Amino acid sequence: MPRDKFIMQTKYYVVPDNFKNIFTPASAPYKMLKESLERMKLDYIDVYMVHGHIHAGSIKQVAKSLADCVDEGLCKVVAVANYGVEDMLQMKEELAKYDIPLELNQCEYHVMRRLPETEGMLRTCREKGIQFQSYSSLAQGRLTGKWTPDNEPPKTYRFSSYPIKEIQHTLDVVKRIAEKRGVSMAAVALNYNISKGVNPVVGVRNLEQAKSNLQAFGWRLTDEEIREMDSVSIEGKHQALAAGLSSTRSDLSNE
Repeated sequence: MPRDKFIMQTKYYVVPDNFKNIFTPASAPYKMLKESLERMKLDYIDVYMVHGHIHAGSIKQVAKSLADCVDEGLCKVVAVANYGVEDMLQMKEELAKYDIPLELNQCEYHVMRRLPETEGMLRTCREKGIQFQSYSSLAQGRLTGKWTPDNEPPKTYRFSSYPIKEIQHTLDVVKRIAEKRGVSMAAVALNYNISKGVNPVVGVRNLEQAKSNLQAFGWRLTDEEIREMDSVSIEGKHQALAAGLSSTRSDLSNE
């Protein structure tokens, strides 16, 4: 497949045992991207993303290193992941000094984790021209109907780790809409993100999953359906490992 026919994105992740992150934090993003390209046998990455504000270097230093990556053609655009609003805007400001935009912010988002929406991240991204990309868009399979109270996901499925019996009401609404529209539950869940202005990232392990996910395209949930899903949505927590629903389920309005 020609290189310009697919998009590749990768992340600068602060690996503790990599001395570049410790002794040369200002240039670590650049150096680690060079190594990634060598391993993948690629000339460039389309999207280079900083994996959370956990890096040893300051945002100012990381922005400069990201700018170097763009200037040398190692990546086309740069982005962040798991950044809060304040850090995201600071990164945008630092990148602007090099005439480079902050392309997107990637965070966990779906009907069972609306925290980026309720905290204003989605609104800020729209106002500032930053794309919002969601990971764990199907809550690691919980929004597909694959798991049941008698067949819980593995404990390693950390994101949105709610017991199925505690989210059954949410799943019932997604299933009802899916049956009404003649599409998969996954399609409804992904369309919910798309309808909110979110670009969902979703895993595909086989042909059936690919077909199921593709059903999310070519239509949009109605305002009434979105309100129905919002009414059984979960705000979620900051940490990846969610626990308990007593204070997280909300009747939340659209922004």
